[in-house]
Amino acid sequence: MSGTEAGYGQRMIGPRVMLVDDEECIRETISELLDSEGIDIVTAACADECLHLLRNGFKGVILMDVMMPGTDGWSTIREIEKAGLLQGNIISMLTALDVPDERMEGLQEVVIDYITKPFEPSGFIENVRKYLALLDQLKSEN
Repeated sequence: MSGTEAGYGQRMIGPRVMLVDDEECIRETISELLDSEGIDIVTAACADECLHLLRNGFKGVILMDVMMPGTDGWSTIREIEKAGLLQGNIISMLTALDVPDERMEGLQEVVIDYITKPFEPSGFIENVRKYLALLDQLKSEN
């Protein structure tokens, strides 16, 4: 796998996309897809790994799975907010649900999009590129 798995001893500098998903096959598939497009990605299997990467300097696009065991995606976002780790990051939710989750209410300022799985690879890559462009635009405005 060419994406980087979160390691508790490493400091992250470089990747601009973080995928948070409990399913290893999803992490591997999306990592390979984005890597083949020249997009650096780091992966996290749970909320704790995501928060660790953010505390160690990750800034970029966070692709957050909604349904994860333990701390789900919505609770993870609330923890990110509470810890003051939103600055320099934008979040898009990934889910197998057909319709947007009602728990998104109140998080519209934080979550910019909602991607349903399965997705068309070309559309997914296009979305990630849009998120990265938005991130660059936001950085240049600050």
